[in-house]
Amino acid sequence: MRNMNSVKVRRDHKDTLFRMIFSTRENLLSLYNAVNHSHYTDAKELEIVTLENAVYMNMKNDQAFLLDMQLNLYEHQSTWNPNMPLRFLIYVTKEYQMLIRNQTLYASTLVELPTPHFVVFYNGEEEREAESVLKLSHSFCQKADEPELELIVKVLNINLDKKQRILETCCLLKEYMLLVDKIRKYAAEYKDINRAAEQAVTECIEENILADFLRKNRTEAIEVCIFEYDEKREKELIRKAEYAEGKKEGLKEGQKQGEERKEADTGPEEVPAGERAGTRELADREGYAGGAGGSQPGRAP
Repeated sequence: MRNMNSVKVRRDHKDTLFRMIFSTRENLLSLYNAVNHSHYTDAKELEIVTLENAVYMNMKNDQAFLLDMQLNLYEHQSTWNPNMPLRFLIYVTKEYQMLIRNQTLYASTLVELPTPHFVVFYNGEEEREAESVLKLSHSFCQKADEPELELIVKVLNINLDKKQRILETCCLLKEYMLLVDKIRKYAAEYKDINRAAEQAVTECIEENILADFLRKNRTEAIEVCIFEYDEKREKELIRKAEYAEGKKEGLKEGQKQGEERKEADTGPEEVPAGERAGTRELADREGYAGGAGGSQPGRAP
């Protein structure tokens, strides 16, 4: 059984601080009890089944574990993502493939599966309600009252201002958010994420917030905090750039459509009457001049 304080960050992918903290059965069990208002005490009953090769966007899926014939998939998100049901669908399919790898689907007996539960712990700075639900059917092009395929994700906003009960029943989760809150505060004050992470971690240790974990994993924890902050900032910059480009293209298209509508409404540009008369007189003179030598315009030779 691994101890929380011996967690190491693998270098072939980036862990999240959330994943590091809840990487042991004991800590996952405390989180599970807080989510489900249960009182399990034996961490040995919990089996971690996180797929080690399931990496998305250079970030590992957070945690998957079995307990009491239930498959629990937990994910932490610092940016709002309406596509989590689809991501979970892809992930849980791989999980089931792994769990039934020694069984056959062609026998006459029913293959039993652990009941799935999907939870997202959201702590982004974009304002969201305390608790919400995302559904796979929200992505379907044609809506149905009773979709034939559905996946429901519970989203818990764990920001401190939401005063979630789960923060009081899971001390580790609350201390994690206290650390995140300090990093945000110092990042805004110093405009330097490296200094902010260092200051926040030092202060948390002094205040006995995740103290044992941070003492043992100080360097890794700071590195992960900086990576998560930089990744979040990079995503925001990409979204802003995409928005600006879309707005630019929209303005171009709008101007083009406006010009087309104007031309359709007014028709071809009309030549003033005086200019038309002058043009006819000039054409007549040129015609007669060209007809010298026996013929005139409009007459047969």
